[in-house]
Amino acid sequence: MTKLYKLLLPILFVAISFIGYAQQVKPTDAPKTNMPPMALPQLKLSKEVTKAMDMVDSNQIRADVTYLADDKLLGRAPGTPGYQMAVDYVVGRLKGLGVKPAGENGTWVQTVKFRKSFSSDGLMAIDGGTELKKGTDYTISSNPSKANVKATTGLVFVGYGASEPKLGYDDYAGVDVKGKIVVVVSGAPDKFSSSVSAHTRNRTQIMKAASEHGAIGVLVASVDTGGAARGGRGGGGGGGAPRGVNNIVDETGKTVVSSVQYGNIDINGTLGAQLFNTLAQKAGKNIKTILPQLKAGTPNSFDLNTTVNVSYTSTYQDMISYNVVGTIEGTDPKLKKEYVVHSAHLDHLGVGRPVQGDSIYNGAHDNAVGTASVLAIANVYKNIKVKPKRSIIFILMTGEELGDMGSSYFAKHPTVPTGSMVADVNTDMPTIIAPLLSVTALGAEHSSLATQVAQAAGYLGLGVEDDPEPTQARFTRSDQYSFVVNGIPALHIKYGAKTADGKNNLNDFVAVWRAKYYHKPQDDINGIFDFRAGKTYAELNFLIGYLVAQDPNRPTWNKGDIFETN
Repeated sequence: MTKLYKLLLPILFVAISFIGYAQQVKPTDAPKTNMPPMALPQLKLSKEVTKAMDMVDSNQIRADVTYLADDKLLGRAPGTPGYQMAVDYVVGRLKGLGVKPAGENGTWVQTVKFRKSFSSDGLMAIDGGTELKKGTDYTISSNPSKANVKATTGLVFVGYGASEPKLGYDDYAGVDVKGKIVVVVSGAPDKFSSSVSAHTRNRTQIMKAASEHGAIGVLVASVDTGGAARGGRGGGGGGGAPRGVNNIVDETGKTVVSSVQYGNIDINGTLGAQLFNTLAQKAGKNIKTILPQLKAGTPNSFDLNTTVNVSYTSTYQDMISYNVVGTIEGTDPKLKKEYVVHSAHLDHLGVGRPVQGDSIYNGAHDNAVGTASVLAIANVYKNIKVKPKRSIIFILMTGEELGDMGSSYFAKHPTVPTGSMVADVNTDMPTIIAPLLSVTALGAEHSSLATQVAQAAGYLGLGVEDDPEPTQARFTRSDQYSFVVNGIPALHIKYGAKTADGKNNLNDFVAVWRAKYYHKPQDDINGIFDFRAGKTYAELNFLIGYLVAQDPNRPTWNKGDIFETN
């Protein structure tokens, strides 16, 4: 029965997609939109631009995905020959599309030096000598900058570790954490929107808030009944991306980007649920009553009245990878010095734990499709004689599967002048498995980019909706987030919930697909694809970027927004 199910599942997906095309959408059943009401004039494009968009070829998208997800690339893990094959392929494609190199020193690439660190001899004891059990009571991540770390200090519980006074919530109000280790639980107040929740829950953001308040460490406490301490984001899904790669260093070995360290934070780890509950009880607190208060938006922070001794050592191994960068120059004498970014990550998980006898994590949807979409956008520009006012920059990133590392490096150390990037339109695993009838524009609600999204989607007849899967924290899980936290308005187009039968439950359909394919070797070219949807994605992302590139006004954050820069 199981074998029959596996054989029939792809056929079922294709059949549903085919039926979807044959049915009419019921506009009265359209899901709720997250776009602000606005009276926008009907978008009119020149015949040249319209014709160029029509030349997006779903067969070429298929061909690009087929090559990039081939077994011979061995899953495109950063620093491997397979990844270099992917770099060479996209550079060749960009050259053929008339794109010019925009990497370092006139090349097509930006060198990214990853540092893989390993921790050993870790020890944590409380209250002067009670040694804790590593892996059950606690875990500690390796330190990419300090080979030896020792500390004796106190523990302070600070709820979710969020400090957002502008939103009326601050876990650090009324507690002193200077020189101490903060203990947090994962989550966010219910009143936070999907993207704000994802932002405040991001591990780097939690470390940033802790460091800014003077803490030296962050421990994320588990509240699961199993009680074991849990680690952070690794390669994901059992894949083969190099685990422990959590740092980018410059030529001198100095840390420039890190996913496990921020500012003064030298200790980054986890606490098991049983130990956490014991420490809270010692402080006269009950975690079961505190967690609902936090969800309701009421901080409850307190000193755990516990002293900990922490010591561990780290060793290092470096490897080289590359971001691929190309550009098309704008036509306005002034605005061509500004850039609209189209990005997608080129890497995947490499070779890892076998699943159903296959150990190559091909990453066809994640993210060969996104890379193919960026190449399709470049093809549109090839067929537009009069380029837009602003310049366009195409970036195929490394290290997204390691925690948005390559994009973090580029956003902080761009190969174009600092401050010249005005917006990023990112494409990551658009999940082209069914007709695309509506989208959600993750991040657009924070800036004026919502206008271009509404115009472009309206032109293509697509609805724009709220995030149908807010618990997935998709806003912070891809490269657009690196631009956002560096002050650059950015968005990431994902599928909406709308379906042709009016049930509007595409997210349920995707959930079944994700369970079988996401971060598994089964995500190869033999999986489920709707390349017509891929064509629509490319057209939409092109049009959003094109409208930004033509607008004399630079994109701006919404007034008072959490990401607004001063």
